[in-house]
Amino acid sequence: MTSPTTAPATDPDPDPAERMLRFHQPERVLRHLGPAPDDAALAALFGLGPAGYRTRLDRFEDRNRAAAAALAAAPGAAARLAGLPFRPGEHVVAVGESTTADRLSWFEILRHLLPEGVRCTNLAVSGSTTTQALANVPLLAFQRPDWVLCMLGANDVQRLDGVPLIAAAETRRALRALRDLTVHRTGTRWIWLTPTGVDPGRVGQYVHFRRAGLGWDGADLDAVAELLLAEPEVTVDTRAAAHGHVEEDGVHLTPAGQRRVAAAVLDALGPGVVRPKDVPGPPEPRP
Repeated sequence: MTSPTTAPATDPDPDPAERMLRFHQPERVLRHLGPAPDDAALAALFGLGPAGYRTRLDRFEDRNRAAAAALAAAPGAAARLAGLPFRPGEHVVAVGESTTADRLSWFEILRHLLPEGVRCTNLAVSGSTTTQALANVPLLAFQRPDWVLCMLGANDVQRLDGVPLIAAAETRRALRALRDLTVHRTGTRWIWLTPTGVDPGRVGQYVHFRRAGLGWDGADLDAVAELLLAEPEVTVDTRAAAHGHVEEDGVHLTPAGQRRVAAAVLDALGPGVVRPKDVPGPPEPRP
């Protein structure tokens, strides 16, 4: 199910504070250190007052609802939504990095398209690598998910002065261990999403990446995608949907790109092909 219109390559954010708030959720880190911080404490981290902080959060939710409504009204959407495998009473958890942590992400749109009674939790953390996600298996398992939607790997292949941050073999090991350990502990059903692509020209021109010596190679991201597509679970290939819809940094998706990824998820899962008759048992040991 594709977007009925072609959106511009960039969707400007109203103000710098809103852009920071869009991609960062400090409460997901601070909750490990003590009582959950209130709105006033979180707002101060972004240089905002509580009212301004809450207004911006509400604005994000309004945009997500509008994006979901547009997808629900697209031709063929009713059949795809009816075919989604998620049922009332089930818990759907997302694991990922900034593409999923984005407050306008595909997952935040998806939650407004699921049946009433389906609970959604977004555990994605901006900047997360597969190794960092693996270290958070206890938190993930504590959620007792019925479904996990996992989009990881883009930060593993970022290059520091041309050197990949994490070796491909380690990415493969961490992704498989993350799935195997979580499924073994919880019996959850697992769905992969490939990392989206990048715009190398914009990455190379983005001043903050240049200063830090950071870069991405599209071939590295394609290698992660091919790894996931070869796994036995359903994998949603997001690359074509997101192509051409990145922010000025060349890496993060525009809101239009996020809507297209949400549509790709509906296209992949809507036919109802991923709901097994029985919850899978512990995975077989890998060589």
